[in-house]
Amino acid sequence: MRILITGGAGFIGSNFIRYMREVHPDYRIVNLDLLTYAGNLENLSGLDGDPGYRFVRGDIADRPLVDRLLSEGSDAVVNFAAESHVDRSIEDPSNFLRTNILGTQVLLEGSLRNGVSRFVQVSTDEVYGSLGGKGKFREENPIEPNSPYSASKAAADLLARAYWKTFGLAVMITRCSNNYGPYQFPEKLIPLFVTNALADEPLPVYGDGFYVRDWIHVRDHCSALDGVLHRGRPGDIYNIGAGEERTNLEITHFILKRLGKPASLIRHVKDRPGHDRRYAIDSSKIQRELGWSPEISFEEGMERTVRWYLENEVWWRKIKSGEYRIYYERMYGNR
Repeated sequence: MRILITGGAGFIGSNFIRYMREVHPDYRIVNLDLLTYAGNLENLSGLDGDPGYRFVRGDIADRPLVDRLLSEGSDAVVNFAAESHVDRSIEDPSNFLRTNILGTQVLLEGSLRNGVSRFVQVSTDEVYGSLGGKGKFREENPIEPNSPYSASKAAADLLARAYWKTFGLAVMITRCSNNYGPYQFPEKLIPLFVTNALADEPLPVYGDGFYVRDWIHVRDHCSALDGVLHRGRPGDIYNIGAGEERTNLEITHFILKRLGKPASLIRHVKDRPGHDRRYAIDSSKIQRELGWSPEISFEEGMERTVRWYLENEVWWRKIKSGEYRIYYERMYGNR
């Protein structure tokens, strides 16, 4: 199979590429990524000489480029490319609308023109909005996004659905809960708190800290996406989650205890506008229909993750200092 993976230098995309090279070594993968602030080619170190992998720096909203890549012959597209940080979307929604909506439409249209047989739109549980104290998000739930980020992803989902209903493009939409694991950009909660704690810097907890998220290790997410890519039913939505609900404070205390750091590092800060109180995913559909189930418990996954950041200090210190971007300019500044 020949796959165009977009946003493959980001956290989940790079983990998915590594997973696919391991599980399907005969596949050919093209990774299209613009290398914005969260894209990091060091996430894919070791693949430079892999004959089944090629990196192309570019924008998913660039129609001629997308058409050129797809015309080379792609059996499938997996779209990870997105602006994804809620706080940044509150500060300036414009980039989110361009990349997440227009960029997705360009990919869908290019896939239709070039005979792509499978298209996986990687979305988020945030499109459903906020849950109360009970229940879980199911695929048939209405979408009620509460941030510019989640609104842009919801719009992309609706475009993907329209390309299935109107044009017959074999689109599958996945909506996953909060991911964690190696190579996550350290503005997100877990890597931010691990790296801050290691430096004895404050851990900024929004509001009262009792916001609940359903956490899944990124490798389990990758295996679910592999299942949807190969066995998903066109036109369907698949929720992906591990059923591991934790409050932000629980995550914070786990990290501090694991690193032997004091609770005095916790700093409660002003809450985010429109902060959703709780997310929880019902993943029974993908488990029932595709035979997928998560394999990594929260405790095991967090232990792996904290250990990875301990062992890869050079990686995250480059990001926090901005030094990692020098590599981009050296490699691609003159292209």
